[in-house]
Amino acid sequence: MRNVGNLFLLLATTAALVGGCAGFGAGQPGPPAPAPTLHAGDRWVYRGREGFREPVLWEETHTVTAAQPDATTIRVDYSGQVHGSRTEQWGRSGELLVGALMDIETRRFDTPVREYAFPLTPGASWNQWVENLNETTGKRGQINRYARVEGWEKVSTPAGSFDAIRMRVFMQLDDEEFWRQATHCDYLVWYAPAVGAPVREQKNSYYFEKGDLRDTAYVRSQYTTIELVSFTRGG
Repeated sequence: MRNVGNLFLLLATTAALVGGCAGFGAGQPGPPAPAPTLHAGDRWVYRGREGFREPVLWEETHTVTAAQPDATTIRVDYSGQVHGSRTEQWGRSGELLVGALMDIETRRFDTPVREYAFPLTPGASWNQWVENLNETTGKRGQINRYARVEGWEKVSTPAGSFDAIRMRVFMQLDDEEFWRQATHCDYLVWYAPAVGAPVREQKNSYYFEKGDLRDTAYVRSQYTTIELVSFTRGG
């Protein structure tokens, strides 16, 4: 399993480097983005869209329910064509202790996932192998997550225009089955210091069905765009 993951990391790193060298919108150089100062009551509302001709549409509201110097608790509520809620736990410098990585699942991580490595510095990158319990499926597994900070861009969203620092994230999940390979994720995240959170995310995921070369099928499992609709500062 680790050998497959190492190959995935090599491909991910190569793609990130090639993308940056080719100038595929990797952003402009600039100062590091500092860690946010969050307050109880801070609220971000996002609009999500998944799919092509007949997309699934929803809104998700992220609300800080508790904020301490070393830990923040955020409740996430969904409405529209997606339903449910979860509670996330975050560390001081962008570490995710409990929360989702791909969809609306809830995972508990043995070692906190470095969703962000504040201060976010253009050119910085990090790679983790993380054991976790997926509370949605009741299964344990290991995830490989690689992130690279690319640069600054001006991003327009329904909530307005923001100066945002762009990140590229590659993941190999822990959902391999007897009939399919593990899911691979290729994400773009635009983080805006003005709101202390992402203002746009583009998520693409896929897996391969198992079989010989003639029978192996490529299956796209995620094609999602999430954009900020509003931000309200709490107390």
